Amino acid sequence: MHALLRGPLLAAAAITTLTATLAVAAPENAGPNKAATKLPFQTQTVARFDLPWAIAVIDADRLIITTKPGEMFLVDHRGGDPVNVSGVPKVEAAGQNGLLDVALAPDFAENRRIYFTYVEPGEGGSSLALARATLAEQQGAARLDDLEVIWRQMPKGKGGQPGGIIAFAPDGMSLFLTSGDRMRPKTAQDADLALGKVLHLTLDGKPAQNNPAADAGGVRAETWSTGHRNPYGLAFAADGRLWLHEMGPKGGDELNLIEPGVNYGWPAVSYGDNYNGTPIPKPPTRPEFREPALYWTPVIAPAGLAFYDGDLFPAWKGSALIGGLKTQSLSRVTIKGDAAHEEDRFAMEGRIRDVAVASDGAVWVIEDESPGRLLRLSPL
Repeated sequence: MHALLRGPLLAAAAITTLTATLAVAAPENAGPNKAATKLPFQTQTVARFDLPWAIAVIDADRLIITTKPGEMFLVDHRGGDPVNVSGVPKVEAAGQNGLLDVALAPDFAENRRIYFTYVEPGEGGSSLALARATLAEQQGAARLDDLEVIWRQMPKGKGGQPGGIIAFAPDGMSLFLTSGDRMRPKTAQDADLALGKVLHLTLDGKPAQNNPAADAGGVRAETWSTGHRNPYGLAFAADGRLWLHEMGPKGGDELNLIEPGVNYGWPAVSYGDNYNGTPIPKPPTRPEFREPALYWTPVIAPAGLAFYDGDLFPAWKGSALIGGLKTQSLSRVTIKGDAAHEEDRFAMEGRIRDVAVASDGAVWVIEDESPGRLLRLSPL
């Protein structure tokens, strides 16, 4: 367990070059290995934090960073110390649990509202919570005002793998939220538990009206898709389609195209096996479940997902960028139709927890370390 730090550690604006190379082992369904390719880029270390978890981009220079122990910061790429945002609620910070994702509301420019997720402690254990608040700034200080929890996963219990990734619909009128199985695999197939699911909610945290079982009430009315294990990546591509990645068990990390009412099979099927070595039936044996578009065995432990739409890296246009915790890497995945292929795996120097793309085309990543660096990637 890493020793906890008190607040962020600023780093000098050190710029280094990482030579990116394609991984030797390609995903099982990604075709034969390609010759190693090099794509050098420079990295600027902007700050260091204690177990940073998520990035929200305000503009080309300003970001919001969350940390797993329960702190939120404003960072300005142009200089100055990160600003601690006060008013964050108490979180259950242990193992995989803590303060999780953060995202700007679709109308953030008008009302300064943000949404964030965290693991909330309470009687009987903990559970995933979705909250929103107004980000207020004044004289170098920042705080959360008008905070309200708009959705909770109930009942509370134990376990990691909380999920908690937020993606707003392209029209800005609703949001999608991943909820992991909390290390209780059977819950992912229980239609009455908000675990192992992708939920589709209004901006007020209510079931969206166009959900597959919108008239069923309860968790069923909230559910968009089911059969997920540990989803730490959720994002819309430019064509408006929703993609998700999730960690498999011993093998079988997945990238999935998410569609309403579809069951993705966990824990009934997987391209991985149980940690004790016992096999799990493979997806082709159960055609009622949707197969992944791409899977990784051995695992990369995917975390963070962003589609590249900038101009600094023209060859990356339309690609999905995915962090790798286990492999300490950044993967570039191309998508054609319903098929996905890992084109590049860039060797990084730490466990990549989240990925974001700024308006100027730069790529931001954070490391799941203590301290973990906030890095800005740009062409040489």
